[in-house]
Amino acid sequence: MGFKCGIVGLPNVGKSTLFNALTQTAAAQAANYPFCTIEPNVGDVAVPDDRLDALVKIAHSKEIIPTRLTFVDIAGLVRGASKGEGLGNQFLANIRECDAIAHVVRCFEDGDITHVEGKIAPLNDIDIIETELMLADLESLEKRLNALEKRAKGGDKEAKETLDLVNRCLVLLREGKPARLVERSADEHKIFAGLGLLSSKPVLYVCNVEEASADAGNAFSEEVKKRAAEEGAVAVVVSAKIESEIAVLPLADQRDYLDAVGLSEPGLNRCIRAGYNLLHLITYFTVGPKEARAWTVEKGTKGPAAAGVIHTDFEKGYIRAETIGYADYIAFKGETGAKEAGKFRLEGKDYVVQDGDVLHFRFAN
Repeated sequence: MGFKCGIVGLPNVGKSTLFNALTQTAAAQAANYPFCTIEPNVGDVAVPDDRLDALVKIAHSKEIIPTRLTFVDIAGLVRGASKGEGLGNQFLANIRECDAIAHVVRCFEDGDITHVEGKIAPLNDIDIIETELMLADLESLEKRLNALEKRAKGGDKEAKETLDLVNRCLVLLREGKPARLVERSADEHKIFAGLGLLSSKPVLYVCNVEEASADAGNAFSEEVKKRAAEEGAVAVVVSAKIESEIAVLPLADQRDYLDAVGLSEPGLNRCIRAGYNLLHLITYFTVGPKEARAWTVEKGTKGPAAAGVIHTDFEKGYIRAETIGYADYIAFKGETGAKEAGKFRLEGKDYVVQDGDVLHFRFAN
């Protein structure tokens, strides 16, 4: 599995430029006017992982297949989107289908690019988007109250549990706080997810800065980072303009370009990894002469479910996982060396897969 991350923000903050760079395509039109993106554009991007390259060198795999993430470029929201302003209703629905939000925030000055609010104020921009999401959630939950209350009074256990959670969410939303901050038990996770609340989505703030600030950021991005830290969210610095220029270069020329602008790696690599970590995802590998492949699972996933990511039959007939830790695979130069060093393990159904595990599943047909 991967995950779907919706790229949101006010118009003209660099969303489509960022999307184009992420997917290395021109699928999303980037133009200096609101609503140039009329339908959400969807693109897959490989998760950068140097470990996969290291495994290939040892196993001499003919093919390398990284794990991938899906990004959705969603048109710029404006103040009043929750009431249908701009193209609000349509695109709020697009956000609802995503697992996380990459909130692109304008952290640069440029007189040639208009700002829909007339000023560069990243925290204000964040508040506008967050408010629209919360208002949409507030309306959604209030519409459900009467039906839930009737079912709860009738003795419906599930309705009672849902109503209790909804009321807790409403308290927060009416205080101007996002639903993701609501305290909930592990048992309530499924119910909470089923509410489909926009403000419940994990948030990655992407600070779009001018080229000169692409490495260390600027005063605007520092404001966003502070805000993210207070919320328990994540913020990364990216220059969408630089990333769009890197994306169209041949791989052989990208290193020279990065050196010229003083970057150790594309900012999008940081963005992708941050998005990957945002949902507590980890990677395990399958390695052989035919291919080396990265697979995505949630942290805490046990062996059978991890096998099921490859094929449902693997999960149904799971017997055990032949397991080598990544560090051991590298240190002992592959499966044979790891076995000789006693680093080859057989793990059963209760084994919790660890990030970097090299796995081979045994299953009954």
